[in-house]
Amino acid sequence: MTRAPSLFISHGSPMFAMEPGVLGPNLRQLGASLRDLSAIVVVSPHWQTMGIRVAGVARPATIHDFGGFPAPLYALKYEPPGAPALAADIVGMLAEAGMPATIDPQRGLDHGAWVPLQYLKPSADVPVLQVSLPRDMDVEGALRLGQVLAPLRDRGVLIVGSGSLTHNLYEFRSHVRDPEYAQEFADWIAAAIARRDDAALVQYRARAPHAERAHPTQEHYLPLLVAAGASSPDESRSLIRGGMTYGVLSMDSFGFGLDGNAMKQAA
Repeated sequence: MTRAPSLFISHGSPMFAMEPGVLGPNLRQLGASLRDLSAIVVVSPHWQTMGIRVAGVARPATIHDFGGFPAPLYALKYEPPGAPALAADIVGMLAEAGMPATIDPQRGLDHGAWVPLQYLKPSADVPVLQVSLPRDMDVEGALRLGQVLAPLRDRGVLIVGSGSLTHNLYEFRSHVRDPEYAQEFADWIAAAIARRDDAALVQYRARAPHAERAHPTQEHYLPLLVAAGASSPDESRSLIRGGMTYGVLSMDSFGFGLDGNAMKQAA
């Protein structure tokens, strides 16, 4: 079985579901090149729990976990099969690594999962499950979570950390338009990823320009560390261009372990 990559995908606003921008077509092209996936595991900031929970539902529902958006957005559905057996395996893997987890038999897919996946795998024919983001997880813990999940890639499981490369919702809602600082932060992250400097990614709060402005809270940044943690030191790291939406939300995303053909399509 071909080893699956890991991805960090910026999902930005829920309106990404209706406004594909630069990233949507790139995800479609990338997804078409990702064949023979056995499942997709998503870690999203929109499912935060006490401790780690793993969704074990056979048919995950589409969760519209947002308010105040246009009515057509709430009519969208993404309904892939779940993966209960894989969920049980993941609970076992986490327990062996000293990260106890429990099965959630009802949890569907929040917009951090279904919005990017509707571009990446629009046919919804690959089983999908989510692993929650603990409320008390820090940057080191997120990297460790990715490392524990990494062996799933050898089973054809795509690991997706879904967040936002920049995520200042106060500025978004206040119609602040200042892409210069957001791009400077995004460029710093891209450079750290390109040089395989995971220590810099962990220490971003102290080292990256505008870090606290780009991420007043960390939950949308942590999935990047999950994706990086699931990678190997010697494999490719690739920028998937996403552009800038609403003047402050960078949609740039990253692939770890993508082959050259996949990135030729997605760049």
